[in-house]
Amino acid sequence: MAKLTHDFFNGDTVAIAQALLGKYLVRNRNGELLAGRITETEAYVGRCDKACHAYNYRRTPRTETLFMAPGHAYIYFIYGMYHCLNFVTEPDGEPSAVLLRGLEPTAGAETMKRLRFGDAPMNAYRRKNFLNGPGKVCKALDLTTAQNKLDLEGDVLFLCDSMADVGLTDPVTGPEHICAGPRIGVDYAEEAKDFPWRFWLEKEN
Repeated sequence: MAKLTHDFFNGDTVAIAQALLGKYLVRNRNGELLAGRITETEAYVGRCDKACHAYNYRRTPRTETLFMAPGHAYIYFIYGMYHCLNFVTEPDGEPSAVLLRGLEPTAGAETMKRLRFGDAPMNAYRRKNFLNGPGKVCKALDLTTAQNKLDLEGDVLFLCDSMADVGLTDPVTGPEHICAGPRIGVDYAEEAKDFPWRFWLEKEN
């Protein structure tokens, strides 16, 4: 199975945030594969970015994960409601990560729907807002702080170039291009709030 390796994450965080678009995230949940194609990311760079939890190399029990080697999962809990999944980047000791903001489901969609909405029927609103936010993604994949610090080369949570790498078929996608803009929810971060470090895929007409 061809997984993205630690080397993939050992580089410039902003470039990695863009390179992750179109890759596939796979969650092995009790033997069932839940997977999605990455459609939106945000970059956070601790050495210079006031929006990063570890800005200026701040170490706390929560941010300790960001100082790990590249290619680990950083999962934190916010607002007493939501979990957010990040991928640790850059060399060991450089606290940086890419936040996963959006997915398109490619495997295990029924289970993900149940985890997101319970027994409520799918409708147009729920379909549109299924996996378009970090908290929604974590809920659908059953990811919590219990999975914080997971090695992304392991068998529980990993990334790959193609669903064929796990014996499944890639979805059919038309032409797309990468868009960039300011990150969401970081108005407190002074000049960093304007960094164009949110990236998403947009279909071409």
